[in-house]
Amino acid sequence: MMAENSILPTVAGGKGTFSSDTEKEAEVLSGQTSTLKRKHESESEEYVSPTKKLDTGEGHSQKVATHYNRLQECGLAERSRSRIIHLRNFNNWMKSVLIGEILDKVGRGHRGVAVLDLGCGKGGDLLKWRKARISRLVCADIADVSVEQCRQRYNDMRSRGYPGERIFNAEFITADCARELLSEKLSDPKLRFDVCSCQFVYHYSFESEAQADTMLRNACERLRPGGFFIGTTPDAYELVKRLEASDSNSFGNEVYRVTFQQKGSYPLFGCQYDFSLEGVVNVPEFLVYFPLFEEMAKRYNMRLVYKKTFHEFFEEKIKNEQNKILMQRMQGLEAYPGDDRARLASDSPGEYDHAEKIAENHGVRLPLGTLSKSEWEATSIYLVFVFEKMP
Repeated sequence: MMAENSILPTVAGGKGTFSSDTEKEAEVLSGQTSTLKRKHESESEEYVSPTKKLDTGEGHSQKVATHYNRLQECGLAERSRSRIIHLRNFNNWMKSVLIGEILDKVGRGHRGVAVLDLGCGKGGDLLKWRKARISRLVCADIADVSVEQCRQRYNDMRSRGYPGERIFNAEFITADCARELLSEKLSDPKLRFDVCSCQFVYHYSFESEAQADTMLRNACERLRPGGFFIGTTPDAYELVKRLEASDSNSFGNEVYRVTFQQKGSYPLFGCQYDFSLEGVVNVPEFLVYFPLFEEMAKRYNMRLVYKKTFHEFFEEKIKNEQNKILMQRMQGLEAYPGDDRARLASDSPGEYDHAEKIAENHGVRLPLGTLSKSEWEATSIYLVFVFEKMP
C-alpha cells in the first residue's frame, strides 16, 4: 500500500546564486534575456518569423530520428527486469493523470474529441487515448520506424477490441515537426484539435528559434478555442542549478546522467547537453527556457494555465483517491521494505534512507510506496505544463 506521507527527498541546490523566481532564472540562464525580449516585442527586419520562413537544415533532427529508430521493442518480461521499471511506470502515471484531467476539461462525453500526439514515438500513449474514449487521433513523429510501430500497435488494438467497442480513428504522419508544417500533411485540411499532447519531446526543438517556433506552431495553430497544449519537458532551471553545484560539467547518479559542454554560459537556444537514462534515452537535448517558451506561445494565442515540477504535480494529484488507486495498479511506486517476492530495485547503500526514516515513525502502515533516491532525483528534473487556446 502506498503511504500518504511518502515524499520526494530534497535535492541538493546550487551555490547560493539561484532563486525560483522568473527574474532570477533569466539572470542565471542568460545575460541576453532583455535583448531577446526586445527582439520579440519588435517586428524588426532582422528576425524572419519561422511561420514565414521554415528552417530547412537537417541539424540535430536526424540524430534524434536515428536514435529512436534504433531502439528495440522489448516485451513486458524484459521491461519488468529494468532497474528503472518503477520510474518508467511513475512517468506513465504522470502522463495518465495529466491526460485524464485535461480531457475532462474539454468535455469528452459532450462531442467527439480530436487529439494530436506530437512526438508519438512507438505509441506508448495509445491505451491512454483509448481509455479516454476520444474520437480521432493524429500521431506524428520524426522517426519513421517508430511511427510504423505505432500504427501496428493501433491496428492490433483495434483487432483485439471488445465486441461493439468504438475505438478512435487514427492517422500517422512521419515528419520533422520542428521543421515541417503538419497542416500541410493532414488528410483533413479542416481538422481542428481539442488537445495537443507533447510528452518528453519539445526540448529537442530548442536547437534554434526557428525550430522551436515551428514545433509550437504545429502544436497550437490548429487547436480549437478552449483547446489545450499539454506536455512534459526537462526543467532548465533545475538542470542549470545542479550543473553549477557540480565540480565538473556533469551530474547524475546510478540511473541518469546529464553532461553539458561547458558551465557558465547558457544561450536561450542551442544550449545542448547529453542526457542518458538507463536503457531509455541517450541522445543530445537542448534547454527549454520556460519564460521564453511562454512568451513564444502567446504568438499563437496561448495562455499558460500552469507549469509544475513533477514533485509538485505528484504531491497534488496523489491526494485524489482515484489517482492513488491508478498509481497502485500501474505500479508506479515500489513497496518498501522489499521481501523475497519483490526485491528492491537497488541494493546500493543509502538508496532508501528516506523511506527507512518514514517507516520508523510510529503508526506508519507498511509497506510504503516509494522510489529509490536515484529515481526520485531523476523525476525531479521534469516539468508538467498546460496551455489553453484563447478565443
